[in-house]
Formats: sequence, C-alpha cells, structure tokens
Amino acid sequence: MRKFDKDRALLGIAAPVLAVVSALVVTALVLLATGKEPFHAFNVMLTYGGKSDSQVYILNKATTYYLAGLAVAVGFRMNLFNIGVDGQYRLAAFFAAVVGGALSIPGVVEVPVIILTAMAVGAAWAAIAGVLKVTRGVSEVISTIMLNSIAGIVIGYFLQGGRLGVLDKDANMVSTKPIPTSSHLFSFKTSTDPVFGFIVFAVLAGVVYWFLLSRTRFGFDLRAVGRSESAAEASGVSVKRMVITSMLISGAMAGLVGMPTLLNQSYDYGTDFPTGIGFTGIAVALLGRNNPIGVAVGALLWAFLERSSAGLEFQGYDKEIVGVIQGVIVLAVVVAYELVRRYGLTRQQRQVGAELAAAGQGTDKKEVAA
Repeated sequence: MRKFDKDRALLGIAAPVLAVVSALVVTALVLLATGKEPFHAFNVMLTYGGKSDSQVYILNKATTYYLAGLAVAVGFRMNLFNIGVDGQYRLAAFFAAVVGGALSIPGVVEVPVIILTAMAVGAAWAAIAGVLKVTRGVSEVISTIMLNSIAGIVIGYFLQGGRLGVLDKDANMVSTKPIPTSSHLFSFKTSTDPVFGFIVFAVLAGVVYWFLLSRTRFGFDLRAVGRSESAAEASGVSVKRMVITSMLISGAMAGLVGMPTLLNQSYDYGTDFPTGIGFTGIAVALLGRNNPIGVAVGALLWAFLERSSAGLEFQGYDKEIVGVIQGVIVLAVVVAYELVRRYGLTRQQRQVGAELAAAGQGTDKKEVAA
C-alpha cells in the first residue's frame, strides 16, 4: 500500500512538471521563430515579476482569479460547464455596489450585507441555467453564454444617470453611488501598494470549498453524479436537485469574484469595472485540476504571467507572447495530465495482472505438491 501511494504521488508531481517543461519548450521555440532570445525573455519575466510592487499586484490579481477558478471548479466537479461566471460576477458586483451605495449603516454590518447581496445575485443568475437544464434539457454552456450577454444588457440599462448610475461630467464616466468610507474593507499595508484584505475571504472560500466537496455527503454525491449520473441516481441521489444546487453554489462563489475590486479598490461599479475574469477562471480551474491548492497555484501563475508581460514590453518583446505562453500552458496541462493518467492506469493494470499471475502460479504449485 505504501509503494502504491508513493507511485501515485510521483505521478501527481510528474503531470505539472511535464506541463511546465512542455510549455517552456514550446514558448522558447515560438520566441526563436520571432527572432528573440528565449532565455533572456524568461530572465526578464522572473526579474520583473519578483519585484515588491509586482508581488503585491500578483497577490491582488490572483485573489480574484482564485475565486473565479473556484466558481468554475464547483461545476467542473460534476461535469457542469458554468461558462456564465463572467456575467454572474459582474451582475452581482453591480447590484452589491448599488446596495452598498444606498446604505448608511456601520461598516461592520454593511460589508457582510454587500457580500451576501453579491452571493445571492450570483446564485440567482446561475440558477436560471440550472433550472433550464433540468426542466427543458438546455445545455448549461449555451444558456450561461446567453446569460452573460443578458447580464451585460441589464447592467447597461440600469447603469445610466437618473436610474442606478451617477454621471461624472468631469471624467465622462457613469458609476453607481460610492460605498461609504466606513464600509471600505481593510487592507494589508506594504512598502508599495496595499494587499487586498479580501484575500482572507478568498482563503476561507477555498477552505469551505475543500470541506464541502471532500468531507461531506453532498460533496460525495456531487462527485458521484460527475462520474456517472445513472449510477448516482440508482444509489438514491437526485441528479436534478444536484444540478440546481451545484449551479447555486457556483453562482454564489462567482458573486465573490468582483468583491476584491469593489471593496478594496474602486468602491463603486462603473463602466471601467474589470471584465473577462470569469473566462480566466476557466483556465485557472483547468490548471488547478479543480483542487483548491492547485487552483491557487494556477491563479498565482496566471497573475504572474500577466504582470511579467509589462517587463517584456520594456525590453522590446511583443506583449502578446504572454498570451501565447498562457494558452500553451493550459494546453500542456490538459495533455500532460491525460498522458500521466493513462500511464498510471496502464501501470496499475500491469501490477494487478502480475499479482494475479503470481497468485495463479502459487496455486498450481500447491496442487502439484498435493
């Protein structure tokens, strides 16, 4: 048993190492094809990404990416592709900002109200796709993509002067009413920029995700449905109920994605609020293989690559090369994990076959001796 666990651990390490090495090799070839020196580019990325201000930037970006990755991973664990995290977090952040700007209560009360509002809006918006899937058989991929567009339209309608938006004539910007200063979330001071205090909530979200999916009956049922719906249903699990519940949890988690920006940086929702984080969450969830620690590593890696792209620009490299690296890493991770999984399965089958053969030979010797 100890030897099997050791082999399993080695295979688990082999997959990410193979992915990183493959990504570096492919990226080096791309750089060489463009007439650039790859090792110098990698050195620039490490040097620029290792600066103190870059480290703060990476932590803050990774916080949002981590929450987005967890939101996507909840669906992935039962083969649900929640492509609508982007629309869910933007709609959630918008209405949470509206509520926060309208309230005048102590910050210790208002901050939880804002967070719970965001989670409720995100869960409700994701539930639409879940209900459509279990009642009408609509693919969650199609419905969530359409809901992303509808979310943008809803925000665009309400985010206007005279409705839920406030027009800043000097900056020619429209945003919600600012959240009171007393309700700004704490942050961690550094020698450069502050680290978002919402990183604490992100860590707690990861712990809840791990406990819910790994240490509860619900998590077992969710994984069972992901492995085989028919087998799970035969064991008494309601697949339809699990689909809706999973979408609710995924949407609630998606509602947290915009909170670091809202409570630690912008303090309102405007036309310049970050978009596209939900799609980054898909890549981060794939990199982390839906594991909370793996998703954290994926979020940090993604944020590091984004930050290091600025350093490459200063050295005359094309900024788009980082996009190539990100795409290659995701592809390499998917391929590497599949190769390692197949190798591990083949190795296990051979070991079982060898044990059965050895047991058969032992039986034959006993029969001859008898």
